Amino acid sequence: MSPSHTPSPAPDATVIRTGRRGAVVGLPCSVLLIAMGAVGVFGAVVIATGNQKGESTVTGFAGLVFMLALGVAGVFLFIANWANRNTRILVDHTGLWVDSGRLRNVIPRQSLAGVGLHWSKFGRGQKLYSLELFPTVPIDRDDPVLWTLVRDEEPLHPDLPRLRYRVPFPTGFQQQVVTAVQQYVPHIWLGESERAEGHIGRPDIKGHKERTRGRMH
Repeated sequence: MSPSHTPSPAPDATVIRTGRRGAVVGLPCSVLLIAMGAVGVFGAVVIATGNQKGESTVTGFAGLVFMLALGVAGVFLFIANWANRNTRILVDHTGLWVDSGRLRNVIPRQSLAGVGLHWSKFGRGQKLYSLELFPTVPIDRDDPVLWTLVRDEEPLHPDLPRLRYRVPFPTGFQQQVVTAVQQYVPHIWLGESERAEGHIGRPDIKGHKERTRGRMH
């Protein structure tokens, strides 16, 4: 469902299924990590019961701990990808919609001072992409749908606000995202910009918890 104060996206909205791509790539990787963790658990059980062949070594223990850590990471990765598998970005004449599959909200195009595409290097030959939206109106930093997208950073231009929405999306969608946005707001398009590694950053989880303590969403 979506917040009651917002309408639905237009029937002809451009739909970008970002969660599906992430699930296709992330779920098999998470299953592999979980399998490696299971092997680590099996090895730990064998050692604990004294059924291992040969003597246990420090290197062997370190390997088991590493495999267990990979298994735990795989579980968290699986949960995250499964929860976000239905996430979509929709662009229409009203603005940019973020739809988690359960909740959705819109960043109105009339409220934007600028929109741009940022990317940064990730590993060998990989890139991370995000759509940067700079509103001219106050941002609700604790909106149930949009709060994880809010970033507070030094603006690239003095006419732009510090608070902006950063909408990350998988590689391969950049042309579709740019085309959809430029269709409706070509006059405020800021272009493409390379940023420092790790530019996606993290949402203000601590601040969100403090500000919403005792509040019901």
